[in-house]
Amino acid sequence: MVAHLSHFGISKILGDDESDLYTETLATLGYIAPEYGLDGPVSTKCDVYSYGIMLLETLTRRNPNEFEGDLSLKQWVSYSLPEAVMDVVDANLLTSTGNRLQKELDVVASIMKVALDCCAKSPARRTNMKDVVMMLQKIKIQLLAC
Repeated sequence: MVAHLSHFGISKILGDDESDLYTETLATLGYIAPEYGLDGPVSTKCDVYSYGIMLLETLTRRNPNEFEGDLSLKQWVSYSLPEAVMDVVDANLLTSTGNRLQKELDVVASIMKVALDCCAKSPARRTNMKDVVMMLQKIKIQLLAC
């Protein structure tokens, strides 16, 4: 019961005599970091961005490609935090009522904040994955303490 996530959009098979391969960058729209399309270097910060989008998609049950115009999944969630978490979270994730519901909403808002930190426009401002894991572990402890 452990989920695994992978994307091989930029994977390339190299022959024995090849160590580098320069090619056109491929990625899935909606999950692609902004610098990808600007001929920027492919880095782990691009993966952090994609992870943040995937977290937002999981928590909202909304595909990042279903937004039109200037509005994006990231902006929609950002505009809703922290006061209107209930308006953006997938209702199927919430199982409690009363005070416990508010605690669950606080936890979801905390995870959404981590996801938004992963999706910062500037790669330098994105949280590194070691810190993301630590933040999510702290949120898990907070949820279990409820």
